[in-house]
Amino acid sequence: MTDETERNLRHAAERKAVKAARDEMMQSKTQTGGLLMVHTGEGKGKSTAGFGMVARALGWGMQVGVVQFIKGKWITGERRFFSRFPDQIRFEIMGEGFTWDTQDRARDIKAAEAAWAKSLDMIADPQLDFVLLDELNVALRYDYLDLGRVVAALKDRPRNKHVCVTGRDAKPELMAIAELVTEMRLIKHPFQQGIKAQRGVDF
Repeated sequence: MTDETERNLRHAAERKAVKAARDEMMQSKTQTGGLLMVHTGEGKGKSTAGFGMVARALGWGMQVGVVQFIKGKWITGERRFFSRFPDQIRFEIMGEGFTWDTQDRARDIKAAEAAWAKSLDMIADPQLDFVLLDELNVALRYDYLDLGRVVAALKDRPRNKHVCVTGRDAKPELMAIAELVTEMRLIKHPFQQGIKAQRGVDF
């Protein structure tokens, strides 16, 4: 028997053992229902991942709601793309723009409250299966919304409602009630190299 043949046989035996262990593990995974998912961290990709989940949900014929808390009227690729699915998606752009642009806390709080009202409406809507609250974490970070009120509403959401929250600096209280928390870790970013945000990649 050659070394390569022996290696292949050993690999097959290892994979067979892994499959048996995984099959046993999967038998214990019986629960279903709506998930609260949080995408946070300093790295790029939080909203990108959230919109990837929106695309996945639409692919399965699900009804989706999106509320954007910060980006305002800035034209983005996701906004342009998802406008092609008016029968499946409600897309609400509620922000007034980046906080360093608005420089008006009262105005930002008012916009966040309006966005949260839309969010509550979508979460309660039985026609919607998945709701993306894009950059809600940012609104919570600056205390534009009452954290306790937001956490209570998300915790008490309808049982089968999937909700995804994005934005850096997610509050510990929000992460504590989520079924999934992913932190995007910054290693390198083109902005640090003098490269500005570009269409199709950053927005």
